[in-house]
Amino acid sequence: MHWLFGDQLGPHFLTPGEEGPGPETLLLMIEARSVFRRRRFHRAKAHLVLSAMRHRAAEPGDRVTYVRADTYRQGLARTARGRPVGVHHPTSHAALRLVRALPQVTVGPARGFLVPMTGFAAWAEGHGGKRLRQEDFYRWVRRGHGLLMDGEQPAAGRWNLDHDNREPPPREAASLQVGRPYRPREDDIDEEVRHDLDRCERDGDVSFVGRDGPRLFPATRTEGLRALRRFVEHRLATFGPYEDAMLAADPVMSHSLLSSSLNLGLLDPVECVERAERAWREGRAPLNSVEGFVRQIAGWREYVWQLYWYFGEGYRRSNALGHTAPLPDWWNRLDADAVRANCLRTVLAQVRDTGWTHHIPRLMVLGSHALQRGWDPAAVTDWFHRCFVDGYDWVMLPNVVGMSQYADGGRMTTKPYTSAGAYVNRMSDLCGPCGYRPGDRTCEHACPYTAGYWAFLDRHRELLAGNQRVARPVRQSDRLADLPDVCAEDHARGDAPP
Repeated sequence: MHWLFGDQLGPHFLTPGEEGPGPETLLLMIEARSVFRRRRFHRAKAHLVLSAMRHRAAEPGDRVTYVRADTYRQGLARTARGRPVGVHHPTSHAALRLVRALPQVTVGPARGFLVPMTGFAAWAEGHGGKRLRQEDFYRWVRRGHGLLMDGEQPAAGRWNLDHDNREPPPREAASLQVGRPYRPREDDIDEEVRHDLDRCERDGDVSFVGRDGPRLFPATRTEGLRALRRFVEHRLATFGPYEDAMLAADPVMSHSLLSSSLNLGLLDPVECVERAERAWREGRAPLNSVEGFVRQIAGWREYVWQLYWYFGEGYRRSNALGHTAPLPDWWNRLDADAVRANCLRTVLAQVRDTGWTHHIPRLMVLGSHALQRGWDPAAVTDWFHRCFVDGYDWVMLPNVVGMSQYADGGRMTTKPYTSAGAYVNRMSDLCGPCGYRPGDRTCEHACPYTAGYWAFLDRHRELLAGNQRVARPVRQSDRLADLPDVCAEDHARGDAPP
């Protein structure tokens, strides 16, 4: 038998190859109730994962044995009965520990990524295991896979077109004038999943956060391919310039919405980047948009996956800033209505309603607030994992510990990613209707992000003063006559909803 986890659902997990299943190999899928009992996941995430698994099991007919059990161990024992079982390398440390502890299970190499772990390890050791910058890795992947290359040189002679992809949203525009993203239609399997989750909640067996409206993200290979095609044909061209911008009424902008499909294994990253590159070479999308999209998948996604394994399990205990404050209840409940700050209220409501928002609200609104408040980075990581439909341990651990919360002290990124309210004001329309003013540091209209930023720099000035990328604002804070008042008011604010 070959065991497919719930994030190994695409055909590239069944193609012949190193330790892969043969065409006649029986497939096993296990739906373990204990997964949702252990932690309070977003209801839309639970729905998507179960819908995707059940849809996958319904595809090949009798070849798949689909087991609903209390735990993975129980489901495996009931089905395999001691027979040999193969499995592709799982996507979390916990799952890997589990399969390695089962004597009848043979673990093969990971699939669903561009670079083998051994290849990354060799690249990292070639850099002394220390300066593992994403830009260097990204160029290495591009060369190795021939992505956006003209011979030995990058397309158009430039590796990085980020400078062209930092535009604020168009003035006076409530939304980008682009084609709508693909939205799937629910079916009987979705109805069954929703009924089962309702019953589990009524029985008190599990508890969720967030809302479970109509499913917004693909649960099948066919839906994933449709979403990819819709993005490339109707949205990719406008993706680049506004990929960092935010609009209150348009949370999707031109983003692909493919992260959950990639992380469920419905799509192969190779087919995504190759389709995007083909659109550029055929003149259907500009290079800056295509390069930005390729960078997200072949650069950042691949980089995060590799660092998760390379840094090891101890990485989750990183806490260079010594942040230990617990997450407040309003945050854990996704209680956007309790929040006054318009940017945070808007983004938290998007997470509550859909389990998704794009990377800049995650980093510069949600993550920035958590960093400024000094919340425990492990708890923040767990929150992002549970509350986002595309969140998995391998995704969120480096993204949150390394980038968002700077808890590793710079192993992954070169500076803390936080800012005063001016950044949000420049890159969004969220500050206009807000009761706070991004330029105010103290008193009634003080922006909590502006006050929080200066207070954060002051708390950690000893550590940050030696960082070339933030040394200048640290020095600038010395010239703020009202800094003591800023810090006192910020401390008094505590973890109350801003």
